[in-house]
Amino acid sequence: MSVVACPPSTPPTTGVVVFVPAVFKAQYTEFATVADAALNLNFTLATLVLNNSCRSAVIDANVRETLLNLLVAHITALRNGVSGQPPQGIVGRINTATEGTVSVGAEFLTLTASQAWYVQTQSGAMFWQATASYRGMHYVPGPRFGSGVGVGGWPGRCDC
Repeated sequence: MSVVACPPSTPPTTGVVVFVPAVFKAQYTEFATVADAALNLNFTLATLVLNNSCRSAVIDANVRETLLNLLVAHITALRNGVSGQPPQGIVGRINTATEGTVSVGAEFLTLTASQAWYVQTQSGAMFWQATASYRGMHYVPGPRFGSGVGVGGWPGRCDC
């Protein structure tokens, strides 16, 4: 393993992600049989979860593209199935199964409601983990103000 020094300033790539079904299918081969129209709809649904504008919390468009593709894979698995198979239709993790007189039990793990939806698929769980830093509170300090009457001409005037 080696370490490469970071350049002094690495600006994020800004912009809006454009979804290309053929590129998505090449990266996620398990969805090769899903129609492009269905994938485009799933991308639209993914953008309801993760903002794909220049005002997104995920500023770097390359990172946002990766996250949106994970979301599209998750939504496609839930809506359209994987590897040509129909969608599972069951929500949660299968925790019991019986063969004679067929029986299946599923549990919705004791997670938050949001997290439970994502962990139904591998891609959803990866998205959930990858976006942990975006779900926390980020403190942004406000401008600094003068300390008293006469500072900057009037009380509370910004001297920043």
